[in-house]
Amino acid sequence: MERTEDRRSSSERGRRRAPWISIAALAALTLSACTGVAGGQATTRSSPPPATAEQIPQPSVPTGVEVAPLSERVDLMTPTFSHSTDITNPLFPVSRQASVLMLGHVEGKPFRTEVTLLPETRIVRWEGQDVETAVSQYVAFLDGRIEEVAYDLYAQSDDGSVWYFGEDVFDFRDGAIVVTEGTWLAGRDGPAAMIMPADPQVGDVYRTENAPGFVFEEVTVRSTSQTLDGPLGPIPGGMLAEELHMDGATEDKTFAPGYGEFFTSGGGDVEALALAVPTNGSDQAVPEELTTIADQALSVDEAAGKGDWHSATAAFDRIRSTWSSYRSGDVPRLIGPWMDRAIARLEGAIDARLAGRARHEAIEVARSSFDLQLRFRPVPEIDLARMDLWAAQLLIDEAVGDDAGVAADAFALDYVRDRIRTSLDDSTLAEVNTELGAIQIAVVDEDPAAAAEQAEALRGTLRDGGLVS
Repeated sequence: MERTEDRRSSSERGRRRAPWISIAALAALTLSACTGVAGGQATTRSSPPPATAEQIPQPSVPTGVEVAPLSERVDLMTPTFSHSTDITNPLFPVSRQASVLMLGHVEGKPFRTEVTLLPETRIVRWEGQDVETAVSQYVAFLDGRIEEVAYDLYAQSDDGSVWYFGEDVFDFRDGAIVVTEGTWLAGRDGPAAMIMPADPQVGDVYRTENAPGFVFEEVTVRSTSQTLDGPLGPIPGGMLAEELHMDGATEDKTFAPGYGEFFTSGGGDVEALALAVPTNGSDQAVPEELTTIADQALSVDEAAGKGDWHSATAAFDRIRSTWSSYRSGDVPRLIGPWMDRAIARLEGAIDARLAGRARHEAIEVARSSFDLQLRFRPVPEIDLARMDLWAAQLLIDEAVGDDAGVAADAFALDYVRDRIRTSLDDSTLAEVNTELGAIQIAVVDEDPAAAAEQAEALRGTLRDGGLVS
């Protein structure tokens, strides 16, 4: 996940707006970008590496950018890749993290990211090697709307360092896509870049993106012995780093063993790790309180949509009392306050009899409940529940006349589908794809009512198939 703060700094140097891209076209584009062979099956292992390591050709950096001397760099020699998708570096364990949730704020608005390891791999040709890379999907939401999506390509070298081979990036504004300058591919736009040394030491310098004028970041390790406040307790051995951008700006990054990127701050914005599985997974059953909260939140959505404020208030009261009981237990430290705020906003919307706002906040409460359930349930089950919530959100946005919101919700549905399509049987996947395709066509045709009708059908399919309760 190379990384929302980085992408914003790139965007601040100037975005170029591309023609609007249809959702269906984007789906085909991202599928082809994330798979090494037709059908999305895993490709073969990397080709044999060169017999001897050679220095990676270094692109020129413009005069005036104060980069570190080569003597401090640890990313200059061409790595070899024999088991490239087995990414187990403790400070960047991509292949050991099925799902990661990060929470924070950007420009004073709530910000969340969902990072998911996809089952596909992609072959990248670089320095005489065909390197098989893992594909990580990064989806960012700002103030409840999809903001950015990236498909990041990673590989671990034989010495244990992790390398970044590129990303396909899509930014969103008002339900449409902005293709950013941050999209790049190793071997085409510049060299692969080290994202984490095998054994980082204080003073080590490496470039996580290394195409100056296009994409560029240089990292300096400042500490490797920090104790961090983790989701469920202290984490020793954290790494602190400073990242330099081409414009001279810097930001601080923190990495945690067993988690990877843990905390990013710059310009007053924050993105922090809230939960990761299987690192924070539990073999206990899903707590009944969490299912109650999710069920009652969906009841609030339904009741508020009908103007039944008596039922909405009763369901909210059950949410509040149930959360009050559960909150005193073992709750990940960042998700707890996130849920607190969502419940407070929901109460305010119900008290003010604001149907659209109450329905939206009810979805947010349900979303936080499923975030908490991620510890106890398989990742595909949570992603299916998230798909249902985005379909519900589309219905809300259509009801209040938010056409841009409907388009944004359709994109969110499409990206969640990328995560769960290998978890569904062929017939169910075909039905889900048909309904998503119909939603996409309705959005392109500027027919939000038809999109809502298909979103309702999708929710029915998920329930009839027992995929969500």
